[in-house]
Amino acid sequence: MADQATFQSEAMPHMEGLYSAALRMTRNQADAEDLVQETFLKAYRAFNSFQEGTNLRAWLYRILTNTYINTYRAKQRRPVVEDVEDVEELYLFRHLHDSTGIESTSAEDAVLDAMTDDSIKAALESLPDAFRIAVLLADVEGFSYAEIAEITEVPIGTVMSRLHRGRKALQKALLPYARQVGLVEVGR
Repeated sequence: MADQATFQSEAMPHMEGLYSAALRMTRNQADAEDLVQETFLKAYRAFNSFQEGTNLRAWLYRILTNTYINTYRAKQRRPVVEDVEDVEELYLFRHLHDSTGIESTSAEDAVLDAMTDDSIKAALESLPDAFRIAVLLADVEGFSYAEIAEITEVPIGTVMSRLHRGRKALQKALLPYARQVGLVEVGR
């Protein structure tokens, strides 16, 4: 069994980033919270198999990504289940914030919320899952191609292709927005 104190001190500081990634993957706060909770449960159970000295952050993101792919894609194929209205949103995340001292808003979220609007978020969310996950892991979370390949369990060439295609699709989707705010001349 994993040492709870060691797990908490090493893994819990990554919760904020994992939650941000989960929110971008699921596009839903409740699902993101569930995904992070399931990720940490799986990570805790498997913590004794984690090799000391390897990249814990990449290991956690791999668990998060695989859990999303296995659970939430399957969930999308099932009928919609109504949420319980009186349950506070992000209950677990807020309570973990209280016990770990982790702020509930990441730096990336603060910048995105301040500098972007719905069309940028919609453009990112419109990408197919494989492209969106690759772009999020590279451009938002800062993982290298090799780390993304390990996390998503695909060859590095596939990661590079998905990033290229995902970024091109974002450019195309954001062109009208860029023209509207004056970043690109209308004639171009």
